Amino acid sequence: MVEALLDSYKPKLPPKILQDVRKFVTKKDLSKKDVERILVEVKKEYDSAKIHSGEAIGVITAESFGEPSTQMILNVFHFAGVAELAVSTGLPRIIELLDARKTIKTPRMEVYLQAPHNKDPKAVKRIAAKIKQIKLEELSTNFVINLSKLQVEVTLNKAKIKDLHISEESIIDAIKKSLKGIAVKEKEDGVLVLRHAGEEGNELLSLYKLKEKVKDVPVGGLKGISQVLPVKEGNEYIILTGGSNLKGVMALEEVDASRTTTNDIHEVRKVLGIEAARQAVVREVVKIYEDQGLDIDIRHVFMIADIITHTGEIKGITRSGITGEKVSVLARASFETPLKHIVNASLIGEEDTLNSVIENVLLNQPVPLGTGLPDLITKMAKGGEEQ
Repeated sequence: MVEALLDSYKPKLPPKILQDVRKFVTKKDLSKKDVERILVEVKKEYDSAKIHSGEAIGVITAESFGEPSTQMILNVFHFAGVAELAVSTGLPRIIELLDARKTIKTPRMEVYLQAPHNKDPKAVKRIAAKIKQIKLEELSTNFVINLSKLQVEVTLNKAKIKDLHISEESIIDAIKKSLKGIAVKEKEDGVLVLRHAGEEGNELLSLYKLKEKVKDVPVGGLKGISQVLPVKEGNEYIILTGGSNLKGVMALEEVDASRTTTNDIHEVRKVLGIEAARQAVVREVVKIYEDQGLDIDIRHVFMIADIITHTGEIKGITRSGITGEKVSVLARASFETPLKHIVNASLIGEEDTLNSVIENVLLNQPVPLGTGLPDLITKMAKGGEEQ
């Protein structure tokens, strides 16, 4: 009987709310009468939470974000002892998110590990070393330009190479792959000899450029991960990274891909899809406001996330993103570069139906929202007389 009662509310309440009610009443073993009272109250609360027709929800959402943002700090949080591992917080990070910037200031990941690796500090350090991108400069003790032979000589640090489980053959392959037209040869004493394959470009300047370029050749780890920091969170170890490479990290068998996150929403979109990117926007925005001790209605966060991702691509609230795609010519012109929008609209004979807020404000007429939404309709008799 209780199940039939719950099923009767399927058209009236969202599945998630019904699921929570079902779980609660099953746990408490309530009578049909009590369940009915609960459902009536839940339905009442759900209806009162709905947006009314004509509600200016865009303006309310903007205020919901804007007011607490005035109280935000403008700083970057640094992890102790690791200068490179910083996280943008506060207003700079909110602007970064809402503008949907492709290159963010402080890309960062939280890498969770599978059991039993997440309990063993040594295993965590080993995995962290595997994740961090290693450049040739870190595995070498000396870079010398040999003018008599017109070559660059790199002295490798054999102890460090052994500790990181990297072979000298893989280092040579990485150099050949990164630097085209460069011949690499290994001498017996662990020195790599690099020279231009052709005769041209063997002057001092090109050798100096080669010496500087070879220092930055990646020879191990994952591209883009500049720093790693194993930390204990609760009863397990996780790895915080400076830089982001979600696809590469998730491919490691020791990593728990279901919990690993990055703060780069464009990378989430590329690797996991647009729904995951939407959730990443929600998570990042909520985290920023919570860290500042501020509160914001989650429905407003959902709305902003939907606006940014509803086209299937991530588009920021900028003149080239969401604002540039508005239907109204006057709305687009009111944001930035008005002349461009008006001239382009004139050239193609574009029409403006004046359905939104800003275009009606510009023309000094009622906005079709709130009390400006309904019109009074009078039904006339056949003879033209009022009924």
